[in-house]
Amino acid sequence: MEASYLKTYRAGELSERIKQSWALLESCCLCPRNCAVNRLEDKRSVCRTGRKAVVSSYGPHFGEEPPLVGRRGSGTIFFTWCNLRCQYCQNYSISQLGEGEEVEDEKLAQMMLSLQAMGCHNINFVSPTHVVPQILSALSIAIKGGFRMPLVYNTGGYDSVETLQLLDGIFDIYMPDMKYSDEKVARELSGIKNYPQVNQDAVKEMHRQAGDLVVDEHGVAQRGIILRHLVLPQGLAGSEETFRFLAQEISKDTYLNIMDQYHPCYKAYDHPQLGCRITGEEYQEAIQLALHYGLRRLDARRAWVLP
Repeated sequence: MEASYLKTYRAGELSERIKQSWALLESCCLCPRNCAVNRLEDKRSVCRTGRKAVVSSYGPHFGEEPPLVGRRGSGTIFFTWCNLRCQYCQNYSISQLGEGEEVEDEKLAQMMLSLQAMGCHNINFVSPTHVVPQILSALSIAIKGGFRMPLVYNTGGYDSVETLQLLDGIFDIYMPDMKYSDEKVARELSGIKNYPQVNQDAVKEMHRQAGDLVVDEHGVAQRGIILRHLVLPQGLAGSEETFRFLAQEISKDTYLNIMDQYHPCYKAYDHPQLGCRITGEEYQEAIQLALHYGLRRLDARRAWVLP
């Protein structure tokens, strides 16, 4: 299956999307925070990123979902900083402390081409929300260098529908988090307003563009949406409402990774409910809730919990 952005590029539409995305940085409204700083002049706000993207690391990754990893790995590019302030972030040295280096768009394109040369199945942009223009510019450069791989938009889920619409016909695979179903919890744990509604609107747009996950004969993702939901202690993630939304408003065929790897780190011990791991019972309850709502396309690594 040919990557969608090649058709967009040949039609001359990619250059226009690039212009539109850069224009959003002049008074930044790239994400729902709408900080309104001029990032083109290197002014910075919540995401602490100016004109240039900051990259922490890149390389083949084998710890992602099986449809992304395949046999040769997912070509991950980890962007530094984030538009969220999750108190328990397990990658906090990257997302909150700024571990990484600024890169020109040409360098980002070189990373993409390098990962393609290594044989990775896709390019997996981790935390791309605040650097969409830089990604699109690098993509244009990479295409001229022979780049042909599908792109993965691996996001915390606090994305603007308007920005996502610029990515229609460019990204084939979307992998958003659905972190919370309660606005108060989202504000307290991640410092963001109206996360549930923003997140649900974003997921609807991603699914409109890409649909349910499609894999090739080897089980490798070609197109579609992969949903991640991290189970938090004491029901803080609001799992039942998330699963109800997916089943009733997205699709019961949604590929869903219900994640059990929560452990306290960063500032989690400052919160009375976050200072412990989840229990086996809490995780089993989440799985059973997903099954109750008819969501059976669960990540294969969780098959041991199925009845």
